[in-house]
Amino acid sequence: MDNIKVSVIVPVFNNSQYIGATLDSIINQDFDSFEIIIIDDGSSDNSLDIACEKLKATNIPNAIVHQENQGVSSARNKGIEISNGDYLVFVDADDIIAPNHLSSLYNGECEFSLTQLVKKEGENTSSPHIYSQENISTKEFIEMELKMQIPFNFVQLMYNADIIKSNSIKFSSDYIYGEDTYFALTALSYGDRISISNEITYYYIQHPTSAIRTSEFRRFDIVDMFEELGKFYEKRGLSDLSKLITTSRIPKAIFGNMNYFFYNSYDFNDVIDKMKEMDLLTKLSKFEGDSKFKLKIKLFLLNPKIYYKVWKKFKNSID
Repeated sequence: MDNIKVSVIVPVFNNSQYIGATLDSIINQDFDSFEIIIIDDGSSDNSLDIACEKLKATNIPNAIVHQENQGVSSARNKGIEISNGDYLVFVDADDIIAPNHLSSLYNGECEFSLTQLVKKEGENTSSPHIYSQENISTKEFIEMELKMQIPFNFVQLMYNADIIKSNSIKFSSDYIYGEDTYFALTALSYGDRISISNEITYYYIQHPTSAIRTSEFRRFDIVDMFEELGKFYEKRGLSDLSKLITTSRIPKAIFGNMNYFFYNSYDFNDVIDKMKEMDLLTKLSKFEGDSKFKLKIKLFLLNPKIYYKVWKKFKNSID
């Protein structure tokens, strides 16, 4: 296909309840010269039928691929492989994008561009992060993410397809959590600048049926992902970013997930035993950063049980 500016890649797995609305939001973009790529990852419901019907009724270039269930990373990688666009955009099959999502992202000025995402649950929406700059360096952006100074989701970005393909950047099936963050922070390291739009164009839908406890302690596996990312940065000569992963991003990920488990009533001893098994207490102690968070970590490491009791009584929140 010629003159395709943007490929919109949508992995689908048993999303029949939502995929129709998602595709409507993509089809109704106020942007021309884009294609829609659907990768059905072995759905057992009628998601594929709905997607076929939706795309049959439009003249937007599209491709639908059905594969045996291999996971969302494999589905996204397949979408990248068959894409024809100069840029890549990813949309999850149960989310919604505003009509100006692609037009807000596409400007041709930078290798990457970003718009704002909000989480939506019923009538409630979260607040976006407002940037003061129209564009920033990719390195500055990565540093901000590793310090967790900004909320970030990989779907907020439009990616230069040549950077992705020429550097063989893929989503890894090795990680249950964080494979999308790994993809984005790897890709960004090959670029120079990111164009920023403060338009809210991506709606991350929070579904009330989402399971809380199905993950067990796999959320802690995100630590392995960040350690691998740190090794990648070291190989690329980005030792300062690698250090930030050790001294900021990993400790914050550990502490945030620990509080998630506490908030969702996981047994205290089970959480601590898992943290000891994975040597997360040692990794937590390597935090270097703002004094308030550092004190919080020190108090926890000094006596986890007392910290937990105080947290449960006075805070009982993961914020």
